[in-house]
Amino acid sequence: MRARYRRILRFAARYIVQTWWFELVLPRFGLARFAARGRTARLTRIAQRFHVLAVDLGGLMIKVGQYLSSRLDILPPEITKELAGLQDEVPPVPFDAIQRLAEAELGVPLERAYASFDPTPLAAASLGQAHRARLAPIDAADMGYDEAVVKVQRPGIETIVAVDLKALRRVAGWLSRVRFVANHVDLPSLVEEFAVTSLQEIDYLQEANNAEQFAAAFAGDPRVAAPEVVWERTTRRVLTLADVTAIKINDREALLAAGIDPKAVAKQFAAVMFDQLFRDGFFHADPHPGNIFVTPVERVADAAGAGAWAPDAASPASSAGPRASAGSPSSTDWRLTFIDFGMMGEVPDGLRRGLQQLLLAVAARDGKRLVDSIRGVGILLPSADTEELERAMSALFARFGGMGLAELQQVDERELRSFAIEFGETMRALPFQLPENFLLVIRSMSLTSGLCSSLDPEFNMWDAVEPYANQLLRDERGNFVQALGKEALSYAGTVARLPQRLDALADRVEEGRLVAHSPRIERRLAKLERTAGRIVSAVVFVGLFIGGILLRLDEPVWGVALIVVSAIPLLHAVFGGVFGRRGPR
Repeated sequence: MRARYRRILRFAARYIVQTWWFELVLPRFGLARFAARGRTARLTRIAQRFHVLAVDLGGLMIKVGQYLSSRLDILPPEITKELAGLQDEVPPVPFDAIQRLAEAELGVPLERAYASFDPTPLAAASLGQAHRARLAPIDAADMGYDEAVVKVQRPGIETIVAVDLKALRRVAGWLSRVRFVANHVDLPSLVEEFAVTSLQEIDYLQEANNAEQFAAAFAGDPRVAAPEVVWERTTRRVLTLADVTAIKINDREALLAAGIDPKAVAKQFAAVMFDQLFRDGFFHADPHPGNIFVTPVERVADAAGAGAWAPDAASPASSAGPRASAGSPSSTDWRLTFIDFGMMGEVPDGLRRGLQQLLLAVAARDGKRLVDSIRGVGILLPSADTEELERAMSALFARFGGMGLAELQQVDERELRSFAIEFGETMRALPFQLPENFLLVIRSMSLTSGLCSSLDPEFNMWDAVEPYANQLLRDERGNFVQALGKEALSYAGTVARLPQRLDALADRVEEGRLVAHSPRIERRLAKLERTAGRIVSAVVFVGLFIGGILLRLDEPVWGVALIVVSAIPLLHAVFGGVFGRRGPR
C-alpha cells in the first residue's frame, strides 16, 4: 500500500512540475510561443500515461480517470478525449478469494447459501465482481424466483480506496496552493465529493437501499424496471439481486431481432433519465450500456380479458431473435431495466429549480438567460465576468443550436475544432464552483447523450428537451398566476389596514412622539466618528513628531519632549479602532 501511495504521488508531482514549468515559468521569460508549440502532444502524453497507470493500479484510479473525462470545464480536450475510453474492466479475482470473502460475510458456506454458484464471473470491475447463482430452495420460495446475480467486493478494496483517497487529498492540497487552479476550482471540495461517492459505492447495503428507492420512484411505470433485492443474502460486501439480464441497450442487432426500434429506445431512455433528474431528484449517475437492459415483455390477457404485463422468457439477447421472428413486432413490447445502483445522485429542491431554469434557457436558445441560470445554480462565482461567456453561448446557439449528432458530423471539422478550442478556453478562464452532486448530473447527462446518439445517429437532444421545457413553461405560468393571486390578496389586506395606520401615524406626529430608529445608520455613524478621531490623532502625531525633530537641533529638551508626547496620539491612531468598538454590532 505504501508503494501504491508513493507511485500515485510521484506521478502527480512529476506532471504538476512539468505543467508548472511549461505553462507558468517559460511564458514569464518570453518563451510562451515555445511552450505552446508542443502543448497538444504533451497533454496527450500525460493522459496516455495516466491511462496506463489507472489500468495497472485499478481501484479508484479508473474511477478518477472516468471522473476527469467529464470535466470539460476545467481540462483541455486532449486529456478528456484520451480518458473518455477508460473502461472499468480489470482481471477477475481468483474464485477462492471471492469464496472466502463471501462465506465470511454471509456466515455460511456458499453451497448452503445458494443452490449453485458459478465460479466464472459474469463481470469484473475495479471495486467488485458479479457471479450468477441460484437461490437456495427456501429463499426461492420466498422470492418467487431462483435465478440471481451476486456481487462480491474485491478482497482488500476498502484499504485500496483509503490509500487512493489519501493520495488524492494530498495532490489536491498541492494544487490548491496554485493561485490559477484555486481561482477556478475548489479541488479539495471536489475530492471530498468524489470520496463520498466512492465510499457509498463500496457499501452494498447502500446500493441495495438505492435499488429499492429507484424501484419505488417508478412503481407502476411500465417503461422501467429494477432488480429485486434478496435481503437474506445481502451484507455490506455481498449483494444478491434477481437476475434481470436481457438485451444490452446498445446491442442494435439484438434489438432489431426482437422487433424493437433502437430509435424508440433512445427516445424513451432520454425521457426516463429526464424524469429522474427533473421530476424525482434521484437519478442513476452511471447509465453506461452495461448498466441498462432492454427487456421484451408480452401483453398477457387474464381471464377477464384485461391486459397484464409479464416478462418474455426469451428476453435475453441470445434467444430474442428466433422468438421475435415468429410474430410481428407489434405483438411484443419492452421496458428499460436498470442495474448497478452504487453511483446515484440526489438533486436538492433548490438545485432542481435552478436546473429547470437552465433547461428553459437551453430550449429557448437564449445565451444570456443560460448564463444567468448557470450563475443562479451556483456554478459561477459571483465575481465572474460573464460577458465573454454570454458571447460564446450566443455564438454556440446561433451556429450549432438545434443540431443533432448527425448534423454536427456534416460541419467542417476545422470549424468545429476551432470553435471547441475557443469555447473551451472561455470556459476554463472562468471561476467555477460546482454545487454538490453537480458532477454526477454532468456525468449522467453526458452518458445519456452518448448512448442515445449510438442508438440513433439522428438523435437530437434539443428535441428530447422540448417536451420538458414546454411542461416547465406551463408550470411556471401556473405558479406565476398563483403567486400573483397571493400577492394581490396581500396588497388588498395592506390597503384595507392603511387608513387606520395613517390615522395612528398622524396622531403621533401631532403629539411629537414620532421617533425613527436605524441601528445600521447609528453603527456606521459611530464607526465614522471613531475613524475621524483616529485621523485627527494621526495628524497631531505627525505634527508633534516633525516639530520635535526640527526643535531638537536648537532646543534638545523640548524636542525630545515633543517626540515622546507624540507617542500618545500615535497609540490612539493605531489602536483606537481596536479598543473603541463597544455596543452591539
